[in-house]
Amino acid sequence: MALHPNGVNHLAISTSDMKAQLTFFADVLGCPTKALYWMHGVEGCYHGFAELSESSYIAFVQHPENAEEIQWGITHAGNGGEPVTRGAMQHVAFNVDDLEELLHLRDRIRANGIQVLGPLDHGFIQSMYFAGPEGLSLEICVGSDINASAWVDPEVRELCGIDEAEMASLKDPDEFNSGGSPLPNPPYDPDKPHMKYPPGMLEKMMAVPDEVVWEKFSETTPPVDID
Repeated sequence: MALHPNGVNHLAISTSDMKAQLTFFADVLGCPTKALYWMHGVEGCYHGFAELSESSYIAFVQHPENAEEIQWGITHAGNGGEPVTRGAMQHVAFNVDDLEELLHLRDRIRANGIQVLGPLDHGFIQSMYFAGPEGLSLEICVGSDINASAWVDPEVRELCGIDEAEMASLKDPDEFNSGGSPLPNPPYDPDKPHMKYPPGMLEKMMAVPDEVVWEKFSETTPPVDID
């Protein structure tokens, strides 16, 4: 079975104004707020979720120590073609089913006083661009099933240091078989990607067995009793 992630459940974006973000996504884009609660295990921090679909959300994290200053080209790109610090979100693109929906959303956004660039045709997707609160660079597009044979440029592939054999592997990743037994965490390796926690804490957390993490760290009780 070719198992891999099948979509984005939620993209979490830092905010200092939860109300402004949730209001923008509700009023301008029509995305209903589905959750707003104290973030589990993080002191003084709260989490908000706006629904894109039943299995996909845009989420916001309001932490009391979130930095206020926007530094264009460092913390924020400002538009879909500008630089930003590596590993940061350059822009986020939301999906609709067809061009008619794209045009309908364009008009909804403009009706709320927000400028929209587009739509324009990129070949495999058709996109429009606009801004959200706190410097967000946003896009809405329509398109699916990209033909990798047509859309992998050999010149760009070489500039990325990817040879033809490596490209073939990227287009068709190997399947994985765990053998039916859960794998424990590997030892800490500073050369591998890892989460950032205070010195010593990461090693302790990663040494906790999965079943203990599930039992001790989970929090499933909603803040409001609806029974």
